[in-house]
Amino acid sequence: MSLLALHHVAIITADLGKSLPFYCHVFGLAQIPRPNFQLDGAWLACGALQIHLIVNPAGTFRKSPVIDRNDWHFAFRTDDFDGVVKRLSELGFRENLPQGDPKCLLIFRSGPADFPQLYLRDPDLNVIEVNGAL
Repeated sequence: MSLLALHHVAIITADLGKSLPFYCHVFGLAQIPRPNFQLDGAWLACGALQIHLIVNPAGTFRKSPVIDRNDWHFAFRTDDFDGVVKRLSELGFRENLPQGDPKCLLIFRSGPADFPQLYLRDPDLNVIEVNGAL
């Protein structure tokens, strides 16, 4: 079989007007050109990879605002974990918020993965990990 590499992650959103600014503002991703598909959406550059936001008015299957790190999620890797925590804190994200709060963070500085991890949710309740993996 040929070598496979991850190209993009597709994320369903019910409201592109909320999700696009979230990913651009919180993570600093830049919008890139996207073909004129039948469904609305946006493509974002993420290093050599891409994030594809796809509009589905029904939204995702997630209905619980609780961050479940064992649920489907994707991860951003950073070489400045503390810088990401600081940036998120400046945007109002905190560990001491109740699980249902949209700015709740779960932070694990050590654990079985052997690298720091944090978890948060996007406006559509999708779980996002940011880690300091090498």
